[in-house]
Amino acid sequence: MAEIQYGFVGIGNMGTPMATRLLNAGKRVCVFDPNQQAVSALVARGAIKAESAAEVANQAETIFMSLPTPEIVLSVVTGPQGVIEGTRVKHVVDFSTIGPQAAVKAAQALNARSIDYVDAPVSGGVPGARAGTLAVMVSCPSGVFAALQPILLTFGKVFHLGEGAGQAQTMKLANNLLAAAAIAVSSEAMVMGVKAGLDPKVMLEVINAGSGRNSATQDKFTRSILTGGFDFGFGTGLAYKDIRLCINEAEALGVPMVIGAAVREMLAITNAMYGAESDYTSLCRVVESWAGVEVRG
Repeated sequence: MAEIQYGFVGIGNMGTPMATRLLNAGKRVCVFDPNQQAVSALVARGAIKAESAAEVANQAETIFMSLPTPEIVLSVVTGPQGVIEGTRVKHVVDFSTIGPQAAVKAAQALNARSIDYVDAPVSGGVPGARAGTLAVMVSCPSGVFAALQPILLTFGKVFHLGEGAGQAQTMKLANNLLAAAAIAVSSEAMVMGVKAGLDPKVMLEVINAGSGRNSATQDKFTRSILTGGFDFGFGTGLAYKDIRLCINEAEALGVPMVIGAAVREMLAITNAMYGAESDYTSLCRVVESWAGVEVRG
């Protein structure tokens, strides 16, 4: 039997379709996650189950991670039964959004064991993960990037942003700030129009044919807000975490973020009203509740 080529730690909303793409490409993949139901679904597709991140790192040279927070990433990397204890691992490709400071800490810990840390957050959501159309933002030494680029293309379009850990994280935080800001300001505009008597479908047609179009009006409103589903696939708690990381990094760099701070507060309110597990398109529900109207098709 062919040896295991890759490992995947973190079988969640993003990790599941990304690991599935590896399996569909004929790769042998060892997986670990505390969620046994998610792991079992991949085992049924041909994955090999591991009992810990360290066991994954004992079997695979290249490990992918998709985890929700900086604290969890650092625990999985350096904690008991963590990746760092593995005997075979050579490359750790981290798809998580954890901010530059945590990426640097993870890189330093792994580099001390002669393991490459590849800072590689992704954008495009669950639909992009399923279709292999993610934007994969990568910062790592050029030689490591050259070796891993072919497998990274399994997941989407790959961008090399620099040599050092943290640079790709900065790019991802900037991207997510723009995505969240688009939902926030588009929600205000759409709710205003609906309260004034405009048809939201027609509003979106006009906006998307004009200068106001953005990722929220072109995709999220039609798919998840007009339908009332609020199910785009990205949790409010994770979005709030990402924008807090972005604001913290901007403050550390001495960059004012007046608009970004307002977006953070809107996500904080959404998180409080609808919960961390709600979809971040629920931000529109906050504005709707204040205005007393709903934006529906």
